[in-house]
Amino acid sequence: MTRPTYPFDVRSRDVWAIALPASVAFITEPLAGLVDITVIGRQGDAAMLGGVVLGALVFDFIFSMAYFLRTGTAGLTAQAIGARDPRDGLLHVARAIGIGVIAAVLMIALQLPLLALANLAMAPTAGVAEALKQYFEVRIWAAPFSLINYALLGWFYGRAQAKTGMMLQMLIHGIDIPLSILFVMSFGWGPHGAALATVIGQAAACLLGLIFLVRHFGGFRKIMALIVPDELFHGHALQRMFGLSRDLMIRSIALMGAYAYFAAQGSRLGEVPLAANAILLNFLMISGFFLDGIAQAAEQLCGKAVGANWRPAFDRAYTLAFRWGTLIAVGLALVWFAGGWYLIDFMTTSEPVREYARMFLWVAALSSLTGMPAFVFDGILVGVTLNTVMRNGMVLALGLFLAAAVVLQGAFGNTGLWISIHLFFLCRAGFYWWALERKKAGLFDA
Repeated sequence: MTRPTYPFDVRSRDVWAIALPASVAFITEPLAGLVDITVIGRQGDAAMLGGVVLGALVFDFIFSMAYFLRTGTAGLTAQAIGARDPRDGLLHVARAIGIGVIAAVLMIALQLPLLALANLAMAPTAGVAEALKQYFEVRIWAAPFSLINYALLGWFYGRAQAKTGMMLQMLIHGIDIPLSILFVMSFGWGPHGAALATVIGQAAACLLGLIFLVRHFGGFRKIMALIVPDELFHGHALQRMFGLSRDLMIRSIALMGAYAYFAAQGSRLGEVPLAANAILLNFLMISGFFLDGIAQAAEQLCGKAVGANWRPAFDRAYTLAFRWGTLIAVGLALVWFAGGWYLIDFMTTSEPVREYARMFLWVAALSSLTGMPAFVFDGILVGVTLNTVMRNGMVLALGLFLAAAVVLQGAFGNTGLWISIHLFFLCRAGFYWWALERKKAGLFDA
């Protein structure tokens, strides 16, 4: 049976109505990481800095396995909005919150094996390992709040409520940043203090987000009246959710696997290269979160177009996302080339780390240009829920990255490692473009 069509237009201001608040929100995430690295780095202890860097990376990896709660919920909700779902995607967010709570309980129960695996994978020195342990044993308690926040943010962004999503993310880091400074620099709590600040920020945003969700539907009782158990646990819906979750989890594991390998190779080079690469990797992360604003707009608008069964809106959103993404990527590259030295000097007082980071600034600054197409395609594919394309493209790109890193790092050292990251981005983008061109027509009923 042919689906109904709900035409709508997409303009640049529609893109920026989502992208601007989303970018403002997303940029606070690496800024919080920058603050943690900076307050620890200014203690002058390279081992402590390395431990916090690895600790943050470990949690990025662990939580990335549940990032589908945000991306999957956003895509499904956007399609529900486009299809005029009277419940505004409530069932999607309810399923995601339930899965998030179960996953968080498992993470806390398995914290000791997870820490042991992290030490095995990263091979830190004794001093770095101790700092990693101190950070990990506190940060793990943020798991339930972080995963519920993923589900809530996915629902808000899927409904194009980017300003609400921005406010919640800024609340997380608006609490995290000053508390990290207070706990580390004033109280001297070191890695424990940096982790505790993150837990408190996540908990505050989780509580407020749940309040917003309940108020949107007129109270908890009305939410329960809208959720029909047979629909919530409907076989086809659950199969779709778990299939999407599985593929996005594999995709996230592959992505974080690339970053983890990058960090591990830096760790094996020594404490100075590890710390310097971590600082430069934050340049890449900041670029990514700026570009994620455009990706978020592409996700919502392309997903809405598929739900509305309206190809012209999809094509227009696709074009505008790449047009604005290119301009942003060029601007970011110029900023890193012109001002990267100053940021490096601000982030650490260690002169060896400063000197090493400056040597590789040029190759790190190119990441906004090579990464832009992959980031925008990520948003489009999440919106239209082509999860198998995302999974296959990421796994393929990871394989190329690992092979390139072995060869290029052996030949060119740390420069070769950075070049491999660029190849990782470009491979993803090329595969995504090829696969999406083949599947576009099947997304819409004639």
